[in-house]
Amino acid sequence: MTVELRTETDSLGEVEVAADALFGAQTQRAVDNFPVSGLRLPRRVIRALALIKKAAAELNKDAGHLPPAIADAIIAAAHEVAAGQHDDQFVVDIFQTGSGTSSNMNANEVIANRAIALMGGRLGSKSVHPNDHVNKGQSSNDVFPSAVHIAAAEAVERDLLPAMVALEGALGAKAKALDYVIKIGRTHLMDAVPIRLGQEFSGYAAMLSSSIRRVESARGALCQLALGGTAVGTGLGADPGFAPRVIGIVGREVALPLRQAPNLFEALATHDGLVEASGALRATAVSLTKIANDVRWLGSGPRCGIGEISLPDLQPGSSIMPGKVNPVMSEMLLQVCAQVIGNDATIAWGGAAGNFELNVMTPVMAFNFLQSTQILANGCRLFAARCVEGIEPNVDRCRSLVEQSLAMVTALVPRIGYDAAAAIAHESVKSGKTVRQLCLEKKVLPSDELARLLDPEEMTGR
Repeated sequence: MTVELRTETDSLGEVEVAADALFGAQTQRAVDNFPVSGLRLPRRVIRALALIKKAAAELNKDAGHLPPAIADAIIAAAHEVAAGQHDDQFVVDIFQTGSGTSSNMNANEVIANRAIALMGGRLGSKSVHPNDHVNKGQSSNDVFPSAVHIAAAEAVERDLLPAMVALEGALGAKAKALDYVIKIGRTHLMDAVPIRLGQEFSGYAAMLSSSIRRVESARGALCQLALGGTAVGTGLGADPGFAPRVIGIVGREVALPLRQAPNLFEALATHDGLVEASGALRATAVSLTKIANDVRWLGSGPRCGIGEISLPDLQPGSSIMPGKVNPVMSEMLLQVCAQVIGNDATIAWGGAAGNFELNVMTPVMAFNFLQSTQILANGCRLFAARCVEGIEPNVDRCRSLVEQSLAMVTALVPRIGYDAAAAIAHESVKSGKTVRQLCLEKKVLPSDELARLLDPEEMTGR
């Protein structure tokens, strides 16, 4: 099949581009130069780029820096791009020029050519120019990291935090529902004194509360934008008030407290805010790893494991063992957490790779951060709905394990001393008898006092 082509030019010469493509010469060069992964710019970054271009055109029109007809066409085209109507035209690989210049020019060219089409012109004619008109008052060096921050802040605000709150709520509700169940505690993977199942789950809910606080705090760093620094932080080529006004327009559009970074040299040269936010995601993944692991261990069995809780049966677990059901939601979440922690390593490495006035690892940092927010959000929602909400206690199993535990003897230490209690524990191991049975046989304490001291509910602080 023959593809019709048109010839476009840039500062390096002529380039053949598909005749119906909205992108132009610089985008095509990037496509030819970077056939690396097949991974494309995330939708949220495309949207953020378009919102910046739209706001810039509005202000340039008002200031008389753009002819009204051209500005209006750019605004309309940018609106379409922000809405996702031309995502197929964003064809540059994530692994590209580290400033994101290729993707910024991809946006400029798509918006320019779509504006030309809206005005009835010929694609590639540059009657709406990608640099002179769409990119006016901007540089890739300040626009692209600003778009990344906007996208990241939106992803955290709209996707991740609500999902984390949902999981926190599910864990908190389960903690209340299971508060009556007494079970054995475990330290060092060994039997410890009793605890209520609800207390255990309240700890999980508190871990989510702390993670939410960390992510909310890091979100503030994402709301600081490099816009206005242009090439190296000096703002050359842009009016001093231009970027703050653009930021104000975009902030209202996305309903986030966006503001210009206090030091534009820092904002261009580093991506410490993104590194900070990724660190909060990593801390969340660490917490979720502990929760997911505990849940699958507590539900292990059903006959030969811990088996203190029952997890929802979601799908057959084996192609060879009939009836086997696995803790699939815990396993899903553990894999999500592994990916997030790996992504954070990439983001940290990228953040450390800034040289002089620019960090040139922006696209891969953006891709990894937005992937982390997406899979963490999805993982939290699914784990809450398909696992936590369906957990049921195995009360008899919990009661039996408590009664068999050697750690029950801990409650006797204040009355009979550590050494005597330890001797009872050792004899319990050898004889197979419970602590309660041995104490009754040996008449260590009066039976009523023994019953009071060995009441597991009293041991849990109720």
